[in-house]
Amino acid sequence: MPAITVIEPRWVIPVEPALAVLEAHAVVMVGNRIDCVLPVAEAAVRYPDAPRVLLPDHALIPGLVNLHTHAAMTLMRGMADDLPLMDWLQNHIWPAETKQVSDEFVYDGTLLACAEMLRGGITCFNDMYFFPEAAARAAIRAGMRAALGIIAIEFRSAYANDAQDYLAKGMALRDTLRDEPLLTFCLAPHAPFTVSNATFSQIATYAGELELPVHIHIHETAQEISDSLAQHGVRPLARIEKAGLLGPGLIAVHSVHLDDHEIALFARHGCSVAHCPSSNLKLASGIAPISKLLQAGVNVGFGTDGAASNNRLDLLTEMRLAALLAKGSSGNATTLPAHQALECATLGGARALGLQEQIGSITPGKLADLTAIKLAGSELTPCYDPISHLVYAAGREHVSDVWVGGERRLADGRLAGLDESAIQARARQWRNRIRPA
Repeated sequence: MPAITVIEPRWVIPVEPALAVLEAHAVVMVGNRIDCVLPVAEAAVRYPDAPRVLLPDHALIPGLVNLHTHAAMTLMRGMADDLPLMDWLQNHIWPAETKQVSDEFVYDGTLLACAEMLRGGITCFNDMYFFPEAAARAAIRAGMRAALGIIAIEFRSAYANDAQDYLAKGMALRDTLRDEPLLTFCLAPHAPFTVSNATFSQIATYAGELELPVHIHIHETAQEISDSLAQHGVRPLARIEKAGLLGPGLIAVHSVHLDDHEIALFARHGCSVAHCPSSNLKLASGIAPISKLLQAGVNVGFGTDGAASNNRLDLLTEMRLAALLAKGSSGNATTLPAHQALECATLGGARALGLQEQIGSITPGKLADLTAIKLAGSELTPCYDPISHLVYAAGREHVSDVWVGGERRLADGRLAGLDESAIQARARQWRNRIRPA
């Protein structure tokens, strides 16, 4: 018989329905799923002998979904800061990757990322990087949910020789791991400036046949657009539209430089945008038109990007920054209110990945991916509105407990089953390899 656990927080914030805040309620997990949400008094009668997790100062929310990251790049955190995107990529990141990236590098870097993300309340991440099989092993080791990118890029790496080789290896991995409950897959063409039209067309075919999401950097910088106009005569989005990639499975990462026609295209085709505000600001890429995207009905989720360009895998920071930027850039203080920002960080990411029936809200029948945040202490007192506090006042240091599929991965601030000292020691060894003293 599946194990039963009753969680009793001060507030349950289910995300669905929007604005709901339930006090004196319990969430009952049976096995790996949410069985019910009911008043505490009723839970005591129905489940008198079930173990209880008492969280008297906490808000219980769905696990956060990091819609875009390169997890293994935690090993490059802070390596080449304060540079524009193409200089950062071409002169620092790509040369380092050429020398260092391997199965071992990706496993160690992803495990480090998983520890950081779990501590910050993230239960699912959408990854795009080389050696996805190593990322898969790390995610499974950490007990974390991951959507792994079947990467496609035209240049050779230690992982694959060309776009066909990348796709073949990624598809084989998907076939091998398709029944692993913590893993799903996305097709992940890197960007229009690194992927050919022929490869885009092939990916569109695979996406249609296999019903896989497509995860791509797009319209990140003004230079990307001007280069595309010079080389192809059209903006990057027009290229992937012609290839047949626009649709409900498209996860358009960054989407900073969009005109009104392109926003309407996203809305018409049911595309999603992965908004990465910290990375966009740090690389001086710009501010994405989130207010216009939301007004048009485009689904938006939040991503951290990689730690090499952020430098934190901290979705609570992204949630707050996204809300503030949306207000400041639109001149409208009501844009992206707290409850909508929380939805983007949870259910919005789940929708983009096609996982909205499984995760993203505290709904009976869904997988028990849950995060508890302690809203206590001088910096969080008094609390008039716990949703507002989650977005504008709380930080990842207030995350106390995390469950993934009903398994408690963070308990009162302590990671379960991971040796953080050993993980950090491996990271320091990589630092010495990448940049010897």
